[in-house]
Amino acid sequence: MRIVLLGPPGAGKGTQAVKLVEKYNIPHISTGDIFRKNLKEKTELGLKAKEYMDKGLLVPDELVVDIVKDRLVEEDCAKGFLLDGFPRTVDQADALETELSKLGIKLDGVINIEVEDEVLIGRLTGRLVCRKCGATYHSKFNKPKAENVCDLCGGELYTRDDDKEETVKNRLLVYKNQTQPLIDYYTKKGMLKTIDGEADTDTVFAEICKALE
Repeated sequence: MRIVLLGPPGAGKGTQAVKLVEKYNIPHISTGDIFRKNLKEKTELGLKAKEYMDKGLLVPDELVVDIVKDRLVEEDCAKGFLLDGFPRTVDQADALETELSKLGIKLDGVINIEVEDEVLIGRLTGRLVCRKCGATYHSKFNKPKAENVCDLCGGELYTRDDDKEETVKNRLLVYKNQTQPLIDYYTKKGMLKTIDGEADTDTVFAEICKALE
C-alpha cells in the first residue's frame, strides 16, 4: 500500500499514521524525520540541506525530492509506504510521480483528512505539554488528573507558543495556501479521498481503510 497523507495541523494525521503503518506493515516516511536522520548522519544530502536551513531558507524542491527518493528505494519500502509531509507543492507531486514511474510503481491513494477551522483551533489551543518528559494532554479532551501537573512525572504542564490561538490561525492559513493546489492536483487525477476528521479516531481510521480498499 502506497499512501500520501494530507491534513492540516490538529487533524489527527499522526494518530492515523500510526494505525495505518501497523495495519499495512509499511514504513511511515516523514520528511522531517528524514531530514533529521540525514543531518545526524552527515550524509551528502543532509549537509546540502543544512546549508539552506542554516540561512533560514526553505530547502529547494529538487533536494527534498532527492532525499525522499533515496528513502523510497530502501528495502523496507518494497511492500509500500506512508508519505507524511511530502509532497508539499505541485512541483514536488510531479517529481514524486516521475520517480515512482521510474521505479515502476504508483500511489494507491491520497488521503486528505478534513476538519473545520474552529474544531482545529479548539484542538490545538487546548494542548498542554509537560516541561519535564514531553507528555501531551488537552485541557478539554485529555485532562491531567491534577491541574497543570503531569500524571507521569509530576512535571509542570504548559502551552507551547505555536499552540497559541493567533499562531494556530496563521499556521492553518499557511497550510491552506500551500496545500490547496495539491488537493486540486490530486482531485483532477481522481486520486484524492477526503475523510471527515471530526469523527472519533476509530471511525476516521475505518473510513480511511474503506477509501483505500
